[in-house]
Amino acid sequence: MSRRKTERLLNLVICLLATRRPLSAEQIRQAVPGYDPENDEAFQRMFERDKSELREIGIPVEVHRDPWEDDPGYRIVRESYELPEITLEADEAAVIGLAAQVWERASLADAASGALLKLRAGGVRADLVESPLELRVDTRDPAFPALWEAVRDRRVVRFGYRSAGSESVLTRTVEPWGVVSRRGRWYLVGHDRDRGASRVFRLSRIAGAVTTPGRPDAFSVPDDVDLRSMVGYQELPAERVALVRVRQGTCLGLRHAAQAVRPGPEGWDEVEVAFTDAERLASWMASLGADAVVIDPPDAREAVIRRLKGAMQ
Repeated sequence: MSRRKTERLLNLVICLLATRRPLSAEQIRQAVPGYDPENDEAFQRMFERDKSELREIGIPVEVHRDPWEDDPGYRIVRESYELPEITLEADEAAVIGLAAQVWERASLADAASGALLKLRAGGVRADLVESPLELRVDTRDPAFPALWEAVRDRRVVRFGYRSAGSESVLTRTVEPWGVVSRRGRWYLVGHDRDRGASRVFRLSRIAGAVTTPGRPDAFSVPDDVDLRSMVGYQELPAERVALVRVRQGTCLGLRHAAQAVRPGPEGWDEVEVAFTDAERLASWMASLGADAVVIDPPDAREAVIRRLKGAMQ
């Protein structure tokens, strides 16, 4: 949903909540920013869509017909709009707290912390669960926020995609059905319009920005689709070994994970580390800065170079 539309819907809800008597469509048109003051037909279409969307998300827009007035009036009765008192059992509150902890460092962290704050303001205890294990969901793939919103709004997406073992980037146009995590990696499942079939895309292989051409509600998700099964049936890539040169006395974590460590040129050691995804390896190596240099294989080396160039822009 665009920011302009979000603001218009929010203003419409505030207007209909604040009024003491039902407002006609023309009065709403004059009071709510975002409606076309000149084009009657465009306003009617937009207003009808806005009412439908508000009702779909559970906001009760009521219609009142006055026999003394030609046009109906609209309002939101506050008692129907307000949520009842929230009561959660201790175990239910604990689950919510645990979910917020999982998302704490992910791209949905703001939404998770906001939900906790609202629950606590309502008197519900939803403290984080104390555990020796620290749970985290990593959604730092740059494409995740745009894809998550596109799935929510059912918008078609377009992005550049780099297939496994290939340096060429092809543009894909996809109807996104869902975003799924498996074994620490995130995948987009949807209908590839270019190939005319359902496909699975790994988020770490998406190159550049994700665009959302067209309007929301542009497609329907099949009722019988099983997103997790589609991702689960994807063949796991073969494990490979990267040769990395590291400065002596640095990169202790990399050395610990390496299959082999041996002396290299003066001031350097050479380590062999197993990997399956060149982009994830590149993210790790780039975070080590000048203390690590990928020597082989070429696609992993190129992936690191792309990361470092992107950080300089």
